[in-house]
Amino acid sequence: MAGTEEAGRLSGRCLCGATTFTAVPQGGMHACHCESCRRTSGGVSLSVDCGDSVEVQGPVATYDSSEWAVREFCGACGSNLFWRLKAGGMTMTSVQAFDDPSAFAFENEIYIDSKPGNYAFAGERPRLTGAEVEAMYAPDEG
Repeated sequence: MAGTEEAGRLSGRCLCGATTFTAVPQGGMHACHCESCRRTSGGVSLSVDCGDSVEVQGPVATYDSSEWAVREFCGACGSNLFWRLKAGGMTMTSVQAFDDPSAFAFENEIYIDSKPGNYAFAGERPRLTGAEVEAMYAPDEG
């Protein structure tokens, strides 16, 4: 990409630096409270949609986590980096993996019905249940 830097393209990396990436975020930060995200992140997962713009260099391991998505981690240190929709078009990228995580406004929370009672984010924003989210992303049955 030298000499042709795309507008809005931001960089990031894993903890050890073996895996780096650039991406063009589409909007602000989303908080996911689903059990899978909580277990893989050690808390709430904070991510931003980067569509299909993510370009990765370095070792990446993939885990087939549901009927409609995969999770990707640094193959060296295990840092959570991406949640990708199998059908394409959506790559949720860990906000904390970006070089400047403060660049993202807090847009919404999903799987709010799975959020444990021992934390809550202040402020008003859309909060979707798991059923609402799954209706948007699960593959059609017909």
